[in-house]
Amino acid sequence: MIRLANIMAGAPQGGAEAFYERLTLALHDAGEAVLPVIRRDPARAARLAAVSPVQLRFGGALDILTPMRLGRILHDWRPRVAMAWMNRATGMTPRGDWTLVGRLGGYYDLKYYRHCDHLVGNTRDLRRWIIAQGWPEARVHYLPNFVTDFTGTPAAPPGGAGQLLAMGRLHQNKGFDTLIRALSLAPGVRLRIAGEGPERGALEALARECGVADRLELLGWRMDTGALLAECDLFLCPSRHEPLGNVVLEAWSAARPVIAASAQGPSELIEAEQTGILVPVDAPEPMAEAIRALLAEPARAARLAAAGRARFEAHFAEAPVLAQWREFLHKVQR
Repeated sequence: MIRLANIMAGAPQGGAEAFYERLTLALHDAGEAVLPVIRRDPARAARLAAVSPVQLRFGGALDILTPMRLGRILHDWRPRVAMAWMNRATGMTPRGDWTLVGRLGGYYDLKYYRHCDHLVGNTRDLRRWIIAQGWPEARVHYLPNFVTDFTGTPAAPPGGAGQLLAMGRLHQNKGFDTLIRALSLAPGVRLRIAGEGPERGALEALARECGVADRLELLGWRMDTGALLAECDLFLCPSRHEPLGNVVLEAWSAARPVIAASAQGPSELIEAEQTGILVPVDAPEPMAEAIRALLAEPARAARLAAAGRARFEAHFAEAPVLAQWREFLHKVQR
């Protein structure tokens, strides 16, 4: 049996945070012993109630109590592996009589991970990058994410050809401004963006400036991801910076055709013209051209969607990914 302390100090929403929850519960359901340690968050604690999470402050640099409390918790619970997610949790997790694993979902400052025994990246490119920074190859691992399988989610039929969907935090990195500019070059289609963040006002102003405010819906954070995917004709991922792209995996799971900007993660995931369409980053015209072309060729769109679904089933569904995680944790535990 794996005895894992799983430590996360992340935000209330986010791709890494959502996968942390899925993996924690999946390992528990598979019969492993898992202790979740999280930043104080009643909603996350409720979702993880089956595994009795411990909540700590995980504050800033002046928070000296959290590392002390976390150290006592680990000493008392005696994990064989402690896995810390991202910079803050890793920096506050001490070494001890356990294997310390740092899990990275991006190209982070590795100073927070110097005391780790192993690092895990969620893309092959991220693993290559960590090794290039000087980490021994044998201590750096690629383990993918899995996402919820949204195939067959019941929903109202799309409201006419041309319903586009994008999802993510409203942040400059996500490139939603490029997508709004592309929308102005694709008459007759509608765009829904599910997410919230600091760029909402700027995106609303840009939509008015581009004359597409009546064809854009900013939905805020939504929990009904499956229904949103079922209602769209095309899924768009316009990110400027995207280390992985969980949203691409979710769209594949729902058998929706994907058009993505060629940031790091989508470029690794998508086989161009086979499992999706890749366009240059920050390029509204190619994005709009891909939208228009794919909507005009439903048979091609269906082929891309089916190929994406097949790739999801083989590589990013829960069963194959969970098997890889369990094998890794059994191998490295003390």
